[in-house]
Amino acid sequence: MLFRWHRMVASGRRDLGDIGIYRTSKEPMQVVSGRIGAQKVHFEAPPSKQVPSEMKRFISWFNQTVSQSAESLPAITRAGIAHLYFESIHPFEDGNSRIGRAIAEKAMAQSFGQPQFVALATTILAHQKSYYEALEKANRGTDVTAWLTWFADIALEAQRRTITQVEFLIAKTKILDRLRGRINDRQQKALLRMFREGPDGFEGGLSASNYSTITGASPATTTRDLTDLTEKGALVRTGERKHARYALDLARG
Repeated sequence: MLFRWHRMVASGRRDLGDIGIYRTSKEPMQVVSGRIGAQKVHFEAPPSKQVPSEMKRFISWFNQTVSQSAESLPAITRAGIAHLYFESIHPFEDGNSRIGRAIAEKAMAQSFGQPQFVALATTILAHQKSYYEALEKANRGTDVTAWLTWFADIALEAQRRTITQVEFLIAKTKILDRLRGRINDRQQKALLRMFREGPDGFEGGLSASNYSTITGASPATTTRDLTDLTEKGALVRTGERKHARYALDLARG
């Protein structure tokens, strides 16, 4: 399954020598961050020749802990250890982070007995700096308590992000359904553009100049369109005149 995942992750890559198999390079496998010339090495994985035996141990542990008995590990604990264990081995030439996040999500789904709609991978990427720092610290010894604390916080944040995203999609649907046939093409284009920004919306709010750029409307038309959207409950305005900013009225839906 892991080899199949790696073939999907590396699909189309011509710069990799090992695709769908464990890495074989004699060069050290290092996890680094930062720009070229100022990169920081966070840790060095086991040599390629050790990967098959290390992965055999990892897969054995992963399959043995899948049991949902009273003695099994808590879902977040198992997922966190699985992710750290896999990333520490770093078995593939590239794509380890994406596969490692997938393993964590698979572990969560197995522990709960069903797929979990949780934005775990997205949340980890949103905290990439602290993620590398937590991995680096965890690989200095055998105590993984600090890592599991970090991972648990991320898992809880991922759950909150998921709930927010679901609520946002519901509100989006309600707004578009309520305004169907009541707004012009310019207004619809602007709303759809705002929805693409997600729950956080435009940074600093949508301005009249933003609206003009998106729709090509003149200043006078922009003012009329934004006023109309506000009166119809699609947008909420804060500030006045050139300082006016608009946000989606998600509370009203």
